[in-house]
Amino acid sequence: MFDAVTIGLGSMLGAGIFVALAPAARAAGAAMPIGLVVAAIIAYCNAISSARLAARYPTSGGTYVYGRERLGPFFGYLAGWGFIVGKTASCAAMALTVGFYAWPAHGHAIAVAAVLSLTAINVLGVRKSAWLTRVIVVVTLVVLATVVVTALGGPGTEAVRFDHSGASVPGVLQAAGLLFFAFAGYARIATLGEEVRDPARTIPRAIPIALAITLVVYAAVAIAALNVLGPEGLAGASAPLVQVVTVAGAGGLAPAVQIGAILAAAGSLLALILGVSRTTLAMARDRYLPGYLTAVHPRFGVPHRAEIAVGLVIAVLAATTDIRGAIGFSSFAVLVYYAVANAAAWTLTPAEGRPPRWIPIFGMFGCTVVAFALPLTSVLAGLVVFAVGVAAYGTHRRVARPSGRR
Repeated sequence: MFDAVTIGLGSMLGAGIFVALAPAARAAGAAMPIGLVVAAIIAYCNAISSARLAARYPTSGGTYVYGRERLGPFFGYLAGWGFIVGKTASCAAMALTVGFYAWPAHGHAIAVAAVLSLTAINVLGVRKSAWLTRVIVVVTLVVLATVVVTALGGPGTEAVRFDHSGASVPGVLQAAGLLFFAFAGYARIATLGEEVRDPARTIPRAIPIALAITLVVYAAVAIAALNVLGPEGLAGASAPLVQVVTVAGAGGLAPAVQIGAILAAAGSLLALILGVSRTTLAMARDRYLPGYLTAVHPRFGVPHRAEIAVGLVIAVLAATTDIRGAIGFSSFAVLVYYAVANAAAWTLTPAEGRPPRWIPIFGMFGCTVVAFALPLTSVLAGLVVFAVGVAAYGTHRRVARPSGRR
């Protein structure tokens, strides 16, 4: 149980909280913590549905496999496409986090350098080890605790009086969608079926424990940031937590916060590039993406072409996009991915370990509502990219259809 919870925390407590607070504050103002709770509830439903599906289909591929097996090839493809485009945008956001915390004046250039460097590391077969994951979790927790203590009791702090009178339901839902980005990775616990003792008992308990701990930590950070910067100040911050400790009168802690953010973001980026490239490889093998991407390096044993292609796309995004736009687009695509997961979980029978009925219903409904509550530009961009994916799927089906069939 302890190890499963630790892995869950290592997957969730990452760079997202260092950047997602600002756009969420812009959307919901002082009501941002309510959006955080909504995001956590949706994440819980998604994780439970994914856990039951993972137990039924203990193979790599996630919802790409679940959707294909339970709902048909199109929905499996839709989930896989959503994962690739959403997590590619997540990679860009993580790279920009590295850039703006390391050197704000040259954030985009640093982000591109980080992407190219970590892509090269992945191509060489280097992986983020278990001990490094634990180090990153500890460093992140220490940094976040420092920010909270400084913000709530530092010599330069003064409680900001803010009210919720200007909050709106659409604003809270938009904040939930943006903060959903900060919970990315929670489904990692759902894939531990072959790695923990008594998975049927351990996994369903580890998920809510890890999510609850993460929610408490994030809520404390959000309230502390609002306390120091206020909703408007937080909404305009490019490196929010550095600005929190600086405004709180503890500018000497700023380098430590910067290092923590860079370490967390780089660790997340390394793992994300790996995950996106593996899903790209799987879809290329199924001929949904160019066969050129299926090559595996003879020495390092990695899908080097897929990793290089993914890295180049991420580098272009990191050079040209705004971090808020990257977060919004990523959240939209990943919410679609998990909507498919919940729909697939709904089809499970009691003998197959079906979750309580309300979980996939609320999860699918919550993913859909929150996805379309995101900023209009993110929704429109997401719809366009999914339309391109659907068109590619249709083309693939026509080409793959035997010549005598209609």
